[in-house]
Amino acid sequence: MVVLNRIYTRTGDGGDTALGDGARVPKHALRVSAYGTTDETNACIGLARLHAAGAMDDALGRIQNDLFDLGADLCVPDMESDATAEYPRLRMTEGQVERLEREIDEMNERIPPLRSFVLPGGSALAAHLHLCRTVCRRAERLTTELSAAEPVNPAALKYLNRLSDWFFVASRAANDDGARDVLWVPGANR
Repeated sequence: MVVLNRIYTRTGDGGDTALGDGARVPKHALRVSAYGTTDETNACIGLARLHAAGAMDDALGRIQNDLFDLGADLCVPDMESDATAEYPRLRMTEGQVERLEREIDEMNERIPPLRSFVLPGGSALAAHLHLCRTVCRRAERLTTELSAAEPVNPAALKYLNRLSDWFFVASRAANDDGARDVLWVPGANR
């Protein structure tokens, strides 16, 4: 259980922060950037949810919870110590990735195929979901960069990759299943 009774600690005033295993690293460390950008994605979802209802709002709420799981996964670098840790480490699972895939397939069944790229826009919800997609892609880029230097849970990488796809398909669903998509017209303003 998490207990936050004091918000400022002054421990980061010198430009470093603690990872989940207690190690201190610079606040600009790649690992901190990766889970920080995951948190940015979560904040973008909070904005999107202002325009969502029903099943879409429920799905976005599940994803927000998943992103806290992902942050917990990314902030503890040593996966080899998981077996000997005092408490079980929270790691992303293939089941979370598979749920996103099922949801993508369900939404996509109703949406006609694209004949052009989609510009971010249409409904307010779709525009916010596109913002979620782009921030999620940045989190994915940072996490893949991190994985080239340090161990990263493969399910965490897969989740970010699927999540950006989820946001794209969800944006089309939010645009009346693609009917209100704003399509790119190549060279339209030459």
